[in-house]
Amino acid sequence: MPRALIVLVGISGAVVVLFGLREVSSIAGPFILALVLVIAVSPVRAWLAARRAPVWVQVTVPFLILVLVLLAMAGVLTVSVVQLGSLVPAYTREFEALLVDAQNFAVSHGISNEQIDRALESFDPERVIGIAQSLLGGAIGVLSGLFLIVILLLAMCLDAPNTSRVLATSESRKPRVVTALDVFAHKTRRYLIVSTVFGLISAVLDVVALTLIGVPLPLLWGVLAVIANYIPNIGFVLSLLPPATLALLDGGVQEMFLVIAAYSVINVVTQSFILPKFLGDAVGLSTTMTFISLIVWTFVLGPLGAILAIPLSLLTKALLIDSDPAAKWAGALVSNRPPPS
Repeated sequence: MPRALIVLVGISGAVVVLFGLREVSSIAGPFILALVLVIAVSPVRAWLAARRAPVWVQVTVPFLILVLVLLAMAGVLTVSVVQLGSLVPAYTREFEALLVDAQNFAVSHGISNEQIDRALESFDPERVIGIAQSLLGGAIGVLSGLFLIVILLLAMCLDAPNTSRVLATSESRKPRVVTALDVFAHKTRRYLIVSTVFGLISAVLDVVALTLIGVPLPLLWGVLAVIANYIPNIGFVLSLLPPATLALLDGGVQEMFLVIAAYSVINVVTQSFILPKFLGDAVGLSTTMTFISLIVWTFVLGPLGAILAIPLSLLTKALLIDSDPAAKWAGALVSNRPPPS
């Protein structure tokens, strides 16, 4: 078959699959989240299996860990979003006063009222705060189907021991597929662990900085920082905009610049200098592919797709590229590294 026809058929199939996933995102989102969570706690099951623990213990302990984490996350997110929703209207008067001061300053520097009015129409602080509400609300939207997620987690935890044995016995017949799935699980687990640890470190430092500066709801912005840490490329900006805007309304321009400076120092040090040394080759995606995957999976699954963009891309890469010996060139393009000789 002509290569152009193969490419067109592949693109058409990808479009059909992505739009199909988008139509069933309410089911696909919880399923993928459950899969990623089970992969994250698989070392616990492996540790119990190595110590010859009963099978029911190998299933129950990881399952309880995941359920407790989900319940804690759902509680914190729900309380945080409710507090944020009740806080935003209270700053209407401060926002109006800030607009008057900005308008007077602009007029005194030769900017016309017409230009000022157009600029003010395009800026709404509730839109900026809405970034946090959208991100947190997307997570709550998934966690609201907690029953479905718990059932999926229980089913996957029950199947995990048998799945491991099936993959082990299939390695001789399909070595590349089994190896690709094993690499996917390893990279996903490493990515989640490292990102979670550094996300918590950054969040704690952010909360301390916001508390010292005096920004309201510092714990909420810390939770947002942890969640945004899983979003590649733009996560730092998403976590910065809402507290910076609230600092502007609460304490003025000086307080806003303090928040920006604190966040920049904390996140640049942890994510730009320290995190890459620990994460290493866990992702294996170029910067361009990471950004494209963020756009695609957000379009397909919404805010949850942004959070799970890297694991989803790793799974796609494992199924379509790593398991195919003829796709080494595609793997090189995706990772932006030359293929091994």
